[in-house]
Amino acid sequence: MYSIDHLDIPPLCSAGGRVRLPGSKSISNRVLLLAALSTGHTDVLDLLDSDDTRVMLEALVQLGCRIEPQPGGALRVHGLGGKLPVRKASLFLGNAGTAMRPLTASLALLAAREGGAFEVSGVARMHERPIGDLVDALRQLGCPVQCLAHEGYPPLQLGDGAVHLLKLDQAIRVRGDVSSQFLTALLLALPLVAQSQDIVIEVVGELISRPYIEITLNLLERFGVRVRRDGWERFTIPAGSRYQSPAQIAVEGDASSASYFIALGAIAPATPGTNGITIEGVGLSSIQGDIRFVEAARLMGADISGEANRLHIRRGAWPLKAIDLDCNHIPDAAMTLAVMALYAEGTTTLRNIASWRVKETDRIAAMANEGRKLGATVEEGADFIRITPPANPSQWRTQALHTYDDHRVAMCFSLAAFNPAGLPIRIEDPKCVGKTFPDYFETLFEVCQAETRHIPVICVDGPSASGKGTLSAELADRLGYHLLDSGVLYRLVGLAAARAGLSIADDDLKDATLAKRLGELAAGLNVRFESQRTLLDGQDVTDAVRSEAAGMAASRVSTVQAVRDALLGLQHGFRRLPGLVADGRDMGTVIFPDAPLKVFLTASAEQRAERRHKQLISKGIAANIDSLLADLRARDQRDASRLHAPLKPAKDALELDNSGLDIEESVQRVFDWWQGRTVFSSSP
Repeated sequence: MYSIDHLDIPPLCSAGGRVRLPGSKSISNRVLLLAALSTGHTDVLDLLDSDDTRVMLEALVQLGCRIEPQPGGALRVHGLGGKLPVRKASLFLGNAGTAMRPLTASLALLAAREGGAFEVSGVARMHERPIGDLVDALRQLGCPVQCLAHEGYPPLQLGDGAVHLLKLDQAIRVRGDVSSQFLTALLLALPLVAQSQDIVIEVVGELISRPYIEITLNLLERFGVRVRRDGWERFTIPAGSRYQSPAQIAVEGDASSASYFIALGAIAPATPGTNGITIEGVGLSSIQGDIRFVEAARLMGADISGEANRLHIRRGAWPLKAIDLDCNHIPDAAMTLAVMALYAEGTTTLRNIASWRVKETDRIAAMANEGRKLGATVEEGADFIRITPPANPSQWRTQALHTYDDHRVAMCFSLAAFNPAGLPIRIEDPKCVGKTFPDYFETLFEVCQAETRHIPVICVDGPSASGKGTLSAELADRLGYHLLDSGVLYRLVGLAAARAGLSIADDDLKDATLAKRLGELAAGLNVRFESQRTLLDGQDVTDAVRSEAAGMAASRVSTVQAVRDALLGLQHGFRRLPGLVADGRDMGTVIFPDAPLKVFLTASAEQRAERRHKQLISKGIAANIDSLLADLRARDQRDASRLHAPLKPAKDALELDNSGLDIEESVQRVFDWWQGRTVFSSSP
């Protein structure tokens, strides 16, 4: 997950490959709660790992539920049998509506029946999301529920520590036109108290988001409770209902998350050698209502086929077709249609989406605001949004896109990187996708392609011990870019040579046979850089390649043309989405001469020797500062005078003398230089 302030996505040109979806958020949290309330233990497979499921798991553990990871990745939930071993707790539920609403209903009923007292709260936005209709229904049942700040909103106090007689004889009335989660919460909770009589729920007004109720009813049946339904107005929980574990249950891939990759396949030309996008983990037999997004995408022109657990998507009609659609059946996935509308011919209208207003943010306003930033004409109403795309490529715009701490806003607008104007897209606060799809952007970049020239590269060079390696790693982390430490590549060749018993003495390196063998070693490197760690064949070799001996070996083998030739293609391969920070001698002059920012980092030999001395001493390695200074000066002389890639700044490099700067100040200086060169430097 990209835990950074913003993520810049270069203009994308094609897409193709396989996507494995995370588990459905809606199913995951329902299954966790049902498993916790059941008799027996339940092994949950393919559970979504996200912010929302983590807060649910933490809450269940606080309530006395034992949860154990199993071999193979399953999570075993030991059911409480409809009882509460804990009678008092304060639960923080973040911004997870799929945890807040069902837990509120279940805890309110159990607290009233058993004499408990629970406080539930969340982030500031959760305290702005209405829950009054559910509170009213619980009070109808005789549950003491107190709104601790503002009436009708969390945080809530559930129960007062005393036992209360529940009123189950009359039908419980709940509005259906605000959020289906209120009805879901009651459907999940009421079987706990339906031992001796039927319990009836009546829905007042039109029930929105009906597919989510179908998910709830389907899962209730899996856990032994069959609810009778009279249309969408009346639901009856039969007397004698009791949750019983199914022993094992698998969570489907998230159909709402599938919408982004369905849209991707509809928008992007298929990458040569692929058949477009294949989505695994959810298919045409899904129990999730958002699978009907497939129908909407087909209306817009997408070419979609599939099986029970798989979907295949290619671009069909182009440009896409504008639609006018009632989206009550796909409330979350419909947001993706708003971005597809940017690529349609004509005006698209999405109706019956009032529930967007009370989600993680006011989603109608959010999609309208950010769509206008891109150049679209957008009209919004109480329960609709109307989008007319920019008339031609010259009218597309790009600015930093605000995400409102809303995962779906972030994922939707990432697709704007396919805009016909070839403009990059900036997504603010990309880590908000952690709510449902922590690896969304990594997954997107795995199946998307950009023209090489559009993938940004920052090159950092400088003499030994100037701090370029540390600066490059921290800069890459801050930007979410890949890292290439080319000096380490040469160190790895030196390390491999030593392990193979090959000499790298200056005189021996002149031997053609040895040079060829070293080139073969270089070509076979399987290396990955993660922050300041170096992984070779999956093993951490950071310390081994950072030794002084490895540094001297790197300086020698880098003069061997066969090694340099072998590493050329490997280094070019590091230029991947969303960008690259390349640290090394010839990065800006030979490997990436078109890099838009080249930095030459330097400091006095005395300052560098002092830094190296402190570094070695901190690791418990004996060191003499005079010897280090002499070695650095000798190495500077050798590196500056060698025939291949001598140490010198690229002609268009910016020089940074960091003798008086710490690493944070150096990183900030280069970061500011980079920000000043992006198209977003003048964004408001």
